[in-house]
Amino acid sequence: MPGENLTRIEAQERKALVSVTSYDVTLDLTTGSTTFASTTTVAFSAVAGSSTFIDAITESVHSVTLNGAELDPAVVTDGIRIQLDGLAAENVLTVVADAAYTNTGEGLHRFVDPVDNEVYLYSQFEVPDSRRVFAVFEQPDLKAVFNFTVTAPGAWEVISNSATPEPTDAGNGNKTWAFPPTHTISSYITALVAGPYAVVRSELTSSDGRVIPLGLFSRKSLFEYLDADYIFEKTRQGFAYFEEKFDFPYPFDKYDQMFVPEFNAGAMENAGAVTFTETYVFRSKVTDAIKERRVVTILHELAHMWFGDLVTMKWWNDLWLNESFAEWASTIATAEATEWTEAWTTFAAMEKSWAYRQDQLPSTHPVVATITDLEDVQVNFDGITYAKGGSVLKQLVAWVGIDAFFTGVASYFKKHAWGNTELSDLLVELEAASGRDLSDWAALWLETAGVNTLRPQIEVDEAGVITAFAVLQTATEDYPTIRPHRLAIGFYDLVDGALVRTHRVELDVDGAQTDVPELVGRSRADLILLNDDDLAYAKVRLDPSSHAVALEHLAAIASPLARSLVWGSVWDATRDAETSPRDFVKLVLGNIATETESTTLRTVLGQVSLTAQYYVAPEHRDATVAAVGDALWALAQGAEAGSDAQFQFVKFFASVAETPAQLAAVSGLRTGSFALPGLDIDTDLSWELLAALVAGGEAGEAEIASALAADNTATGAQSAANARAAIPTIEGKQAAWASLIDVDTAPNTIVRVTAAGFLRAHDTSLLEPFVGQYFAVLQKVWAERSYSIAEKLIVGLYPSPLSNQALVDATRAWLDANPEPAALRRLVVENLAGVERSLRVQARDKD
Repeated sequence: MPGENLTRIEAQERKALVSVTSYDVTLDLTTGSTTFASTTTVAFSAVAGSSTFIDAITESVHSVTLNGAELDPAVVTDGIRIQLDGLAAENVLTVVADAAYTNTGEGLHRFVDPVDNEVYLYSQFEVPDSRRVFAVFEQPDLKAVFNFTVTAPGAWEVISNSATPEPTDAGNGNKTWAFPPTHTISSYITALVAGPYAVVRSELTSSDGRVIPLGLFSRKSLFEYLDADYIFEKTRQGFAYFEEKFDFPYPFDKYDQMFVPEFNAGAMENAGAVTFTETYVFRSKVTDAIKERRVVTILHELAHMWFGDLVTMKWWNDLWLNESFAEWASTIATAEATEWTEAWTTFAAMEKSWAYRQDQLPSTHPVVATITDLEDVQVNFDGITYAKGGSVLKQLVAWVGIDAFFTGVASYFKKHAWGNTELSDLLVELEAASGRDLSDWAALWLETAGVNTLRPQIEVDEAGVITAFAVLQTATEDYPTIRPHRLAIGFYDLVDGALVRTHRVELDVDGAQTDVPELVGRSRADLILLNDDDLAYAKVRLDPSSHAVALEHLAAIASPLARSLVWGSVWDATRDAETSPRDFVKLVLGNIATETESTTLRTVLGQVSLTAQYYVAPEHRDATVAAVGDALWALAQGAEAGSDAQFQFVKFFASVAETPAQLAAVSGLRTGSFALPGLDIDTDLSWELLAALVAGGEAGEAEIASALAADNTATGAQSAANARAAIPTIEGKQAAWASLIDVDTAPNTIVRVTAAGFLRAHDTSLLEPFVGQYFAVLQKVWAERSYSIAEKLIVGLYPSPLSNQALVDATRAWLDANPEPAALRRLVVENLAGVERSLRVQARDKD
């Protein structure tokens, strides 16, 4: 992996020398199951007499021809780069090579469907992986026009960025597709998807009158579950919303959306050819949270067609802006253009909790991160880049006003269409539209790390009238920046059994103390909520009186967003060891039954499970986990038949079930000897129940094999791998470990689920023998595996359930002995931070 790195300095030096006109890429996908033929012809200008390199990760290079002269592949290529010397002012380079298919979700991924043995291919090129398919100047600011010509089996669908042409016969049952030239785009958003995909087609009319063809694709064995009408509806709603708000028609000629197997992320914004994880094709029941997340993801990728694809960052230090804008834009579009009107509640519950968690790690970094090379980019696909960045943009919108924000964005698209930009280019347009100087704002919010905490300071007289009100702001010692916030303060009173908002004030908060004189003279409310409507990015604390009311009446808060903010405030206080973790468990179990928002429910249930298993003091852990399991089972039995809440309570119950009685209930659900009204034990839920039984020692290899025989699908194979890794014996854990470390053949999804099953251990002592093994293989894994696989192993196999000082000491010892590489150390430091936080909160539980 280190040999595949590219530094920012190298990219800047190459950009100063080279300007690319076009690529002609010819791929033959009929040459075998491990490699494919790749021929690239690049037309580019250069500083005459200069030297540079082009990226090409290849199995073999057959020929390199520069301006008619044959270069010796043995001399100019190392399998990663091709050296180019003595360049002319105008150049034509042709590289003929063989490239390798992958099973890691990087480059051109090859998947064989176990249902029917059909082969499916798709590309994933962000960050630096188009070079795994063709020779390319792999950096975002060397845009070009791409011409793809692809030979593949004639029965296949072949999709790229341009409209799919009529193929010509290539003999032996194969055909050749010669795609029209693309627009001027960056290499990382080019795309190739090929295979016997099933397709549904439609169209829409753009705001400029063009008819935009639409396509939806999935594997044949999943096609019956593809809810095409609904996805097309959300797509049309997104098109209409973005074209109006951006004041710029959709920039490409067609829009295909493809659900592909073994995908590493949620989706990828390839220009006009978006790929999605096929887990968004729902073969079994999913939570409403997942349904909503799919809509947000659809609109996130659509927003990228403008922000990222039409206008692209010069270098990856502005990756945050690319992703943050899409997060913010997709959330506001979901809230305003679809039926998911509580999307900002979802954002508060999920995205902001992710951001706050990431921003309190030792590895936190400014939103505008220092990206020195490609390894830096890889580890910065994190909660700062996506969630904090999106939160900061929401704060910026509140700061400049929504109308001015959209006006500035529209000007930005018009001025920089098909070009590359930096953050300053956007800020110039926002300043012009709003009249606000954003230089101080940008410096404080984007160039510094850390999250502030806001607390109310309230004084009242004997009659309960406020005599003084201030907002106090603090920062951590490591990141002491005090920032300006645009926020609201909400007053909530109990009215007919519900906590409803009776007053709201919006203001700018700055400095360590901001007085709020407009609240003086008002009667204090039952609950006073800082950051009402969640405009600001900050942790919030409740005053003692409001905290007491919230604990007693949390479920009575009428506003889903306000409820989510209170949940988040109490959770933050728990993670910061300000309150007892067992008190948080009691709060959740006493108030979660009536939570209406699926993502809030999912987030809070995840938090209470984490608290019981990691944050409660060891001497109380078994009893607390058992109490959580019993409570979740009671909640499942008492929930509305067939409801999302019932479904989630069952899923989380299965994830923590440990006692004989709990495991008997799980078994009864799975076998049908006990039924909950309205709950269908479908294929995926049955697998979750089986994994619980395996982890509890009540099922094993025979039951796993039987379930896999009944569900011989890719999802079934993943579920079986997860369950096998959860077998609660040292032999079972060692087998799971060996399947990932001793051999390098498992595809990316199997690696991920096997690691998750490996860490599932009611008796955490099973993981103690792997502490030494883990640290012994880290450098080897980093050096020999692709980034996607290495990250999954380094994070996924870290024995965090041990949560003890011995693990902390072993981790620190490895860090002391291994000063490099920085990206690997960052992953290990983040692992360590989670254990150290657990120990701090456990200590609070002993008070």
